Amino acid sequence: MAGLKHFAGVARTPFLLLPPTLVASGAAAAAWDGHFSWLHTLAALLGLVALHMAVNTLNEWSDMRTGIDLETERTPFSGGSGTLPGGGMSSRTALVFGLACAAVGLAVGLWFMPRIGVALVPLMVLGGVCVLAYTDVLARLGVGEVAAGFGLGAGPVVGTALVQDGSWSRAAVAAGVPAFFMTFNLLFLNEFPDEQADRHGGRRNLVILLGRRRAALVYAAAAIATPLSIAAAVVAGWLPAPALIGALPSLLLFRPLQWAAGDTEQPVPIPALAANVVWNLATNALLAVGLVIAILIR
Repeated sequence: MAGLKHFAGVARTPFLLLPPTLVASGAAAAAWDGHFSWLHTLAALLGLVALHMAVNTLNEWSDMRTGIDLETERTPFSGGSGTLPGGGMSSRTALVFGLACAAVGLAVGLWFMPRIGVALVPLMVLGGVCVLAYTDVLARLGVGEVAAGFGLGAGPVVGTALVQDGSWSRAAVAAGVPAFFMTFNLLFLNEFPDEQADRHGGRRNLVILLGRRRAALVYAAAAIATPLSIAAAVVAGWLPAPALIGALPSLLLFRPLQWAAGDTEQPVPIPALAANVVWNLATNALLAVGLVIAILIR
């Protein structure tokens, strides 16, 4: 029988640090524009964590069913948790658990509906598609990275701001742009180690479609666009000047960009994969801190 550690495994618990940073960024952006609710922020966090657990678990279930998990060479950041291939949990249990997590996310969305209104519907629909169709549909159509960038990047940032009081926030849209690029790249770089297993399993991600050299250049472009988008939003007046501290973690990109500029046929170094994750988390978090500082000093 599956234990707690096995449920934590398929949910990819270490990666669940991402939702709090996205919610913090969106809530801080909304607060900068004068709208904030602790209750709604915590509810948004609960829903996003549940949905992240759902997409991770359903991904593990699908990768076991297609045989991808039997071929991957696992790293701390790619290749799945190994829970299902190792016999820690049955595929059926993983499927039920993933759908249950998705149901929790849906319940939170339905709780918000009478409080926020129809403005929430498009985000709920797109989010649901990203969760339920990511592995078996979107990742096989060449749009998996874009779906990740929205579903666990821009969407949650803008959505967290929206559920504060039902209004859109320019600051939230501006904070959602770097979040999109970062989550796009978070998935993208992790696809390089899994290239052969994904190819055999029928996936059509950008690494497979573009080839490693061109895919690495796309990764580099999205990485560079992240701090530039923050700076552009400050210049345009959509974000306050203290938000520029959100660009500082881009200094961590030295290792992954060094790899992208070199021989991309070589494996992505583990320190580069680690830097990619820390960059993502730190940028969202510092962007939120910058917005809070701006609120305190204005």
